[in-house]
Amino acid sequence: MTQLRAFKQVDVFTSSPLGGNPLGGNPLAVIMDGAGLTDEQMKAIARWTNLSETTFVLPPDHPQADYRVRIFTPDTEFPFAGHPTLGTAHALLESGIALKTPGQIVQECGLGLVTVKCAADGALAFAAPEAILTGFSDAPLGAALNSEAIETQLPVTVADMGIRWLLVPMTSAEAVLAIKPNVVEFERLMRKARVDGVMPFGPLDGEPERYEVRGLLTERGSLVEDPVTGSANACLARYFQAQGVELDYRVRQGTAIARAGRLSVTYAADGVWIGGQTLTVIEGTLRL
Repeated sequence: MTQLRAFKQVDVFTSSPLGGNPLGGNPLAVIMDGAGLTDEQMKAIARWTNLSETTFVLPPDHPQADYRVRIFTPDTEFPFAGHPTLGTAHALLESGIALKTPGQIVQECGLGLVTVKCAADGALAFAAPEAILTGFSDAPLGAALNSEAIETQLPVTVADMGIRWLLVPMTSAEAVLAIKPNVVEFERLMRKARVDGVMPFGPLDGEPERYEVRGLLTERGSLVEDPVTGSANACLARYFQAQGVELDYRVRQGTAIARAGRLSVTYAADGVWIGGQTLTVIEGTLRL
């Protein structure tokens, strides 16, 4: 028997997905009602959408949560990810979800509870979870990135936030954009660091954004670049905090693949907040 499920495809960390060049942020598929779907069905849907992530909305188990979400890539399930958190919250708010606390939405995921704030201009921001930060040393790091422009005054660090990112400081935004990884060495680097991806970052001059970042990973032996990465930017925000720096800043991501990703990082008394705009691009029904 055919099953019908409400479906949205949203673009996260952008305010103009199809109206400019470069285009948009990071697309996300949201299955608005995932109740009753098996793990295999969720995995199959995520493979079919072929987006970096697909989320499935479920009734919450925790009494404080407004909903529960499961997050799948075409290959695996993540306990937490940033752009799926904001994209799912946006889709539910747009559909009129009744919130337990006005002005904020509480998501339950594999990592636990994550709070999302709603700004007056429609922007959303999630509270960055705590991260376990571990220094990382690897002599052939430059060979993996095909770059020797690594900033030696800052530590290369593995940040674990349920999803693990290797944070690599670079001397400049230009050095970040010039990276062309050696795939064999890059895969060896990821295995040694036991990370899901690598985020090089470098300072930007003369722009509203302070840093240029990239989200690099491999899938099935090929290099993949994530257009805009909420979890990695949350890890980076915690990294700066650990360095004793708590200055609000903006990030540019996706430049190398003609995307216009923009994120804000805000340090506040109630947490570290990773924010941006999200727009719905496609709305319809999924037939299973």
